Amino acid sequence: MLSGKNVAITGGAGGIGRAFAEMFIEAGATVAICDLERPDHTAKEIGAIPFKCDVSQEDQILSFISEAEQAMGSVDIFVANAGVGFGDHPPGHAAGASNQAWETSWQVNVMSSVYAARDLLPKWIEKGEGRFVIVSSAAGLLTQIGSASYSATKHAALGFAEAMAVAHKDDGISVHCVCPQYVRTNMTKGMKFAENGRDELLEPKDVANVLKTAIKEDRFMVLPHAIVGDYFKGKAHDYDRWVSGMAKLKAKIPSSDLPL
Repeated sequence: MLSGKNVAITGGAGGIGRAFAEMFIEAGATVAICDLERPDHTAKEIGAIPFKCDVSQEDQILSFISEAEQAMGSVDIFVANAGVGFGDHPPGHAAGASNQAWETSWQVNVMSSVYAARDLLPKWIEKGEGRFVIVSSAAGLLTQIGSASYSATKHAALGFAEAMAVAHKDDGISVHCVCPQYVRTNMTKGMKFAENGRDELLEPKDVANVLKTAIKEDRFMVLPHAIVGDYFKGKAHDYDRWVSGMAKLKAKIPSSDLPL
């Protein structure tokens, strides 16, 4: 299923993006990766093709896809992995993050996928196949305490993934939305409630392996932490109880442990 495919991955220099690249390469795919700085070191180590791309800029997303197509012949699978998160400042003020933080979150976490899909979907519809992976977050199903901009934009990323899946299922296009909870990456470094929480802190390769299985089974929702599905069911069953429970959890977390 993956052998012989050409894959483009954003945010591929390290963390989950690198783990995805390694997984696809091991499965026999050709992989192009991009990051804010061209990830030459990572590409050399794992056997990928490196590109520089600021995914918040539509023209750079389009250039990445075009250059990847020239290098590989096509882009059969696109993985929108790049993401950013900003804390609410001052702590406890959900609207406290700056306009710039909100706009950057919107562009990177949501619009980068829109820009890529706008270019790729017509080609895939004509071909009758394609695969788009969006990395949202457990925050897209639940919420991230201390970062309203992250939570809102990850909800939006999930919403766009759902829209693509519904609109293009009959076009032969598969969509997967990855919603991990806490994973050992630079984004969780220093978050004590993530490192010492009751739920497992996964490694990036764990997320990649779950995605591989989801692709094999053609499942839309990809939950590296199975417990997130239970939390989501509880939220849907009694929203008010869930909000109250999250508020109690927030009260137990020191402000110094919240996202910066």
